Amino acid sequence: MKGGAERANLSRRAGSYVALVLFALLAVFPIVQLVGIALRPADQLLSTSLRPIPAGATLENFRVLLTETPFLRWLFNSTVIALAVTITGVALASTAAYALSRSKFPGRSPLLSGVLITQLFPATLLLVPLYVILFHLGLLNSYLGVIILYSATALPFCIWQLKVFYDTIPVELEEAAVIDGCSRWQAFRLVVLPLAGPALAIAALFSFITAWNEYVIAAVVLRDVEIFTVPVGLRMFEANMNTQWGLYAAGALLVAIPVVALFGVLSRSLLPGLPSHISKG
Repeated sequence: MKGGAERANLSRRAGSYVALVLFALLAVFPIVQLVGIALRPADQLLSTSLRPIPAGATLENFRVLLTETPFLRWLFNSTVIALAVTITGVALASTAAYALSRSKFPGRSPLLSGVLITQLFPATLLLVPLYVILFHLGLLNSYLGVIILYSATALPFCIWQLKVFYDTIPVELEEAAVIDGCSRWQAFRLVVLPLAGPALAIAALFSFITAWNEYVIAAVVLRDVEIFTVPVGLRMFEANMNTQWGLYAAGALLVAIPVVALFGVLSRSLLPGLPSHISKG
């Protein structure tokens, strides 16, 4: 009986590993093909070969992208906007979520419901009223206008997930800090925020990706090529009769690097949870 149970357990583990390998291959395959397209010479862009490294591989597409197009300018624009949205989103969400988690005030429940309901509406549905608002504020075709729209899009999710995480932190920890002489703000900054590291990392990552990858809002709000974000700028390489697939693929690979780097930096903050922090204390 014991041997049969071990074999059954081994079979389940093997099946799990096989499934994980298959899903990993499905996830990696498009990236491998993108690398192949970015490295193809100009005379092989329409090739249907599945070789990850094409014959005569060259970095010409990357050279052209970085030196003969405004890609670096677009990358700078996206970086400024994404960092501003990340800082704004984390700062506002962390304090708003704390107030919703710890304070009891009239209208709190409807406000929480409203924050959650906003997630039911896609940004494209709100595009017209948001455009009208920016028009009257004179913020069309500007960094500030895009930052405001992206922050408004990211904040509801960040507030909700931070509020849920704050609810798991015992209030007694803050009360002990107050007894030791901390103000309410010091208790929040020195006790709650360090414990909420994983939730803050998720909020930062979500805010950054929201601003970094978004296309529709930026395509409508931004008109000047010099202020385009990367997603809008890459769209210029696509035309009805002549799409520059090599530049498109090279740009897509370079755009993915900051997101992967940020995830690598924040991944350490995603691992520890509340119990481990408390147990260490």
